[in-house]
Amino acid sequence: MTPVSESPSSVGMWFDPICPWAWMTSRWLLEVEKVRPVKVDFHVMSLSVLNEGRDLPEQYQDLMAKGWGPVRVCIAAARKYGDHVLRDLYTALGTRIHLGKQELGPELYAAALTDAGLDPALAAAATETVHDDLLVESHNAGMKPVGTDVGTPVIHAPGPNGERVAFFGPVVTPAPKGDAAGQLWDGVLLVAGTPGFYELKRSRDLGPIFD
Repeated sequence: MTPVSESPSSVGMWFDPICPWAWMTSRWLLEVEKVRPVKVDFHVMSLSVLNEGRDLPEQYQDLMAKGWGPVRVCIAAARKYGDHVLRDLYTALGTRIHLGKQELGPELYAAALTDAGLDPALAAAATETVHDDLLVESHNAGMKPVGTDVGTPVIHAPGPNGERVAFFGPVVTPAPKGDAAGQLWDGVLLVAGTPGFYELKRSRDLGPIFD
């Protein structure tokens, strides 16, 4: 196990609370923090923003319509308290959405806000557009370096030579733990930091394993 240094590198992850694959990646990153000198800062992107105006299957259109709620709540909380609250709020939302299988809606948002020690009244932001400009700004900050033909998770991290690299993924299930999490991190940084490297992919034969 590699010891974590006193001055960890800043790693940014852009998430949408409704995406199970982003949730898996976020749990992996929290494991990486334990075995590599990194500190993860969480930021909001939005699949609803990404897919706005696109021709989508009806079922996915319904999900995108509901998807505005949790990202608006996240942005409202970050605006009131600061971006640092997104770590615990994302965990609270994801635990209820992906592990608890709770329906998206005001009850879930208020409960998650309470779990994170935040004002549950911020749940009302789910249906408000007042902070949508900040949502789009956060979304674009995460997506611009990787393009719009990917979704979430998106990670920004220091590359091998100290330059910032940004990439989509990794998509992995279950989330590696312990030194296995660190080994995956090392490999991801290696390929992401290679000039001209764009894609490594294979067909998924497993859904998210939440353990």
